[in-house]
Amino acid sequence: MSDFLPDPPRPGSNLPELSVSDLSRALKRTVEEAFGYVRVRGEISQPKRHTSGHLYLRLKDDAAVIEAVCWKGVVARLAIRPEEGMEVICTGKLTTYPGRSQYQLVIDSMDLAGEGALLKMLEERKRRLAAEGLFAPERKKPLPFLPRTIGVITSPTGAVIRDILHRLADRFPRHVLLWPVAVQGEGAAAQVARAIQGFNSLEAGGRVPRPDLLIVARGGGSLEDLMAFNEEIVVRAAAASQIPLISAVGHETDTTLIDFAADRRAPTPTAAAEMAVPVRSELLAQVLDDSRRLHGCMTRALELRRQHVAGLARGLGDPQALLEGLVQRLDDRAERLELAMRGGLERRGVAVRQLALKLRHPREVLQMARLRLETGGRGLRAGLATANRLADGRYQALAQRLNLDYLRRDLGKASERLADLPPRLDRAYAARLRAGGDKLANLSQLLESYSYRGVLARGFALVTDGDGAPVTRADSTHPGMAVAIAFADGKVAALIGEAGTSPPPAEAEGDQRVPARRRSTRSAKEQGSLF
Repeated sequence: MSDFLPDPPRPGSNLPELSVSDLSRALKRTVEEAFGYVRVRGEISQPKRHTSGHLYLRLKDDAAVIEAVCWKGVVARLAIRPEEGMEVICTGKLTTYPGRSQYQLVIDSMDLAGEGALLKMLEERKRRLAAEGLFAPERKKPLPFLPRTIGVITSPTGAVIRDILHRLADRFPRHVLLWPVAVQGEGAAAQVARAIQGFNSLEAGGRVPRPDLLIVARGGGSLEDLMAFNEEIVVRAAAASQIPLISAVGHETDTTLIDFAADRRAPTPTAAAEMAVPVRSELLAQVLDDSRRLHGCMTRALELRRQHVAGLARGLGDPQALLEGLVQRLDDRAERLELAMRGGLERRGVAVRQLALKLRHPREVLQMARLRLETGGRGLRAGLATANRLADGRYQALAQRLNLDYLRRDLGKASERLADLPPRLDRAYAARLRAGGDKLANLSQLLESYSYRGVLARGFALVTDGDGAPVTRADSTHPGMAVAIAFADGKVAALIGEAGTSPPPAEAEGDQRVPARRRSTRSAKEQGSLF
């Protein structure tokens, strides 16, 4: 207890001595007891969000400034987002921070200081977002003429959704998807933004149909009630929507920032439903009227064409009369052509007969050729005999003049080359045989690897029909079909049975390839299904 009691006064002084911590704690108790609950109005200065989530700022007016802190849990519940220069009314308690010898306000809630400040903030936000091009007219998308599916983002319990559904049913019933959201209060802006993004993330043709049109709707209210639709996150989500969007927030006199980012603004939720779909009865009347006008136009056009064709027909001659003269000319030309062809053939025949009289018989021509050949042969044989006699005399004279030793050397070299040729030929032939054998062995191994018999040896079987064609699919078989099953060591015959029945033991009398343990004593009539 002595640690909390002040030290006794020094001699000559009646005031107790306090430590700095004691004095700071005393001041803290005094300030917190005197200002346990206060409301302070001022302008936000130097707001700073710490990494821990706490918010530090200053509240100031034209004459003073006070430090303020808003803890992380309270920041998440604030209805507004603190910004530089915003005039607010803060509620909380006053305390001290001994570490810096300063007093500060611990904020529990924060509200805008009047509608003027709120409008000023909205105008500043509107000007900033417009500078980014979010409200540009060229960003607006046209609304579909008759959407198949309409997505509505609003409260599921309010009168807005009932008004929209009732108006759509009166004009043109459509499929409506409702994304329920809170339309005011804490977290409403984030829910509306997530709803817009959620509808845009749906895939076309998916289980949940992707809307062709979005309606963001809310009934009327005060400026504070409509603040969720003035938040930057909602405005950016509406501007980024790929689906055309209608803003129907409030009544005719209410204006929010989402109205500028949307593709179309409706004064009321009911008016938004009227913009979304046309009147079905008016469309039917328009279609019927267009049908009658189209039918009348086509009738008049056909009548005009018919009259025009009739007028042209009166100016033309009789086709039958025109064809009669042409038919007569055609018959005359055909008759003249037939006579001309007959006369031409007769003239060609006479000319051929005259030329045939001038030709010799082939036997005479062959006889004359044979005589000329025999005469030439006798002269050739006489010439060859004379040439042989002359050549023999010249050869004998030339042989005497040649050097017989030179001939012997050439003959010796030729004999050596001739003797060397058989070993070389044997070696080349053996090398060629080895290369061919290696190539044949490689091809044999490759062929064996590609053969289905290797697959059969691994436990598989090949099923063929009666023609020997492979059976590769179950739907190409039928019950009672005779097949052959080839294994690695031989073939067996089988019949295709009904699906779902157990195969009976095979009966193979006289077939040594079927094991004896699989033989059955039942007759062929008792044989079951293979499958």
